[in-house]
Amino acid sequence: MFPTGEVSDDAVTTLLFSVAALGALLLAGVLLRLGLGFLRRLFLPAALIGGVLGAVLGPHGLGLFPQGMVDTWATFPGTLITVVFAPMLLGVRLPRVRETYQLVAPQLLFGYMGDLLLIGVPLLLGGILLTPFLGADPMFGTIIEVSWPGGHGTAGGMGAVYGDLGWNGGGDLALASATFALVFGIVVGMVLINWGARRGHLTQLGGGSPEGQRSSDIVPGDDRASSGSVTLNKDLVDNLAFHGALIAVAILFGWVLQHLLELLVPGMPLFPLAMIGGGAVQAVISRTRLGDAVDPRTLRTIQGWALDVLVVAAVASIAVPVILDNALPLVILLLASALVTVGFFAWAGPRVFRTAWFEQAIVNFGTLAAVASVGLMLLRAVDPELRTVAGRAYALRAPFFSPILGGGLVTALLPALASTYGPVAVGGVAVAGVAVLYVLARVLRLWTAPEPERQPA
Repeated sequence: MFPTGEVSDDAVTTLLFSVAALGALLLAGVLLRLGLGFLRRLFLPAALIGGVLGAVLGPHGLGLFPQGMVDTWATFPGTLITVVFAPMLLGVRLPRVRETYQLVAPQLLFGYMGDLLLIGVPLLLGGILLTPFLGADPMFGTIIEVSWPGGHGTAGGMGAVYGDLGWNGGGDLALASATFALVFGIVVGMVLINWGARRGHLTQLGGGSPEGQRSSDIVPGDDRASSGSVTLNKDLVDNLAFHGALIAVAILFGWVLQHLLELLVPGMPLFPLAMIGGGAVQAVISRTRLGDAVDPRTLRTIQGWALDVLVVAAVASIAVPVILDNALPLVILLLASALVTVGFFAWAGPRVFRTAWFEQAIVNFGTLAAVASVGLMLLRAVDPELRTVAGRAYALRAPFFSPILGGGLVTALLPALASTYGPVAVGGVAVAGVAVLYVLARVLRLWTAPEPERQPA
C-alpha cells in the first residue's frame, strides 16, 4: 500500500551525491546568469540554465555525467512535484467572492477560456492530424497545457504520469515545449507591449522596460525581502522544520487519498492529492492555536527550493533523441498553440476587461504562454508601480484558478482523460467549455464591445 521498504546505505549515498551535483548545476546557473548579460535580459531562470548545462555535460552531450546519474535525476521531478503542490493551500485564506467579484470575474473568465483553448485546440489538432498522419501518441496534445501554463515544474513532474500511462517520451517533449514557451512568452510579450504602446492601449504610458527596472540580479540590502518569519520559539521547534512537517503531513494525507481512490481512479498521481491534503491540514490547523504560526512565506520558500531542484533535474535528464524523433509534430503543435495564444489575447482582452484591459490581459498572456513569473514580469514592464487594478485582480484570482487549471487538478488528470476517452472527445469538451463560458459572459454582461483606440500623447 505504502512505500515502506528498506533503502540501502549505498542508495542513500548515491541519492546524496546526485542532489549535490544538482546543487552544483544550480549554482553554475546562478553564476552564468550573473556573468552573461544576455541571459538576464532574456529572464532565463538559473534553474533552467543549470539544467541545460547538465544536459550538455550528460551522455547525449560531452559525457561528463554518466547515464546512471542522469537516470537518477530523471526520477526526482515526479517526487519533487509533490513537495511543490502540497503547500499550495496551506496558509491560504480564500477572499470573499462578493467583495472581489468585479475584479476576479473578468480575470477568471479570461484565464479559464484561454486555458481551455490551450487544452482543446492542441488535443483536436493531435487527434485529427498528428496522431493519424504523423504517428503521434494520443496524449501528444496534452503537453501544451502541462508545459505552457504549467511550466517546467509541472512538465517535469508529469513525466512519471506519462510513463505510467505508457508514453515514456511525454515528459521529455513537455520539457522541450516548456522551454519554447518560456522564450516565446517573454519575446512575444515584449512585442505585444511595444504594439500596445504604439496603439495607445497602455494606461501607464511611461511604463518603461524590465531592463530599466532591474540593473542587477543581486538585490540591494535595503530592498531585500524576508523569505519567512519565525513564528515559534526556537526551543520548541525550528521554523523551517515546523513548516516542513506541515508539508509532510499534507503529503501523507495525499497518500491515503491515493490509496482510497485507487479502486475508482487507477493511476491517480500523488501531487494533486497532496495539494488537497494541504487544504485539509490548513482547515484543521486554522482552528487551533497553531493556526497563527503558519507562515506562507516560509512555505513558499520550501516550495521554491523544490521547484528549482525539480527544474534542474528535469532539464538535465531530458532525452534528446525523443525530441528529435518527434520534431515535426512538436513544431506544428507549438506554432498552432502560439497562434491561439496571441489571437485570444487580441480578441478577448479588450472585450473582457473594462479597465486597464491591456495590463490585465498581458499578465494573463504571460501566464498562459509560460508561467506566472513571466506574466508578472510583463505586467511590471507596462505598470512598474502597479497603479492599475491588474496586479491586485490577478492575485485575487489565484485561489480560484491555480488549484484547477494551469498546473492544477485538471492538468494532472488530462493525460489520463485523453488516453481513456481519446484526444478528440476531450478536446471537443474543452472547446465546448469555451463556448459555454462565452455565452455565460454575454448573459452576465462580462463581455463588452472594445473601447475605441486612443493614440498616445
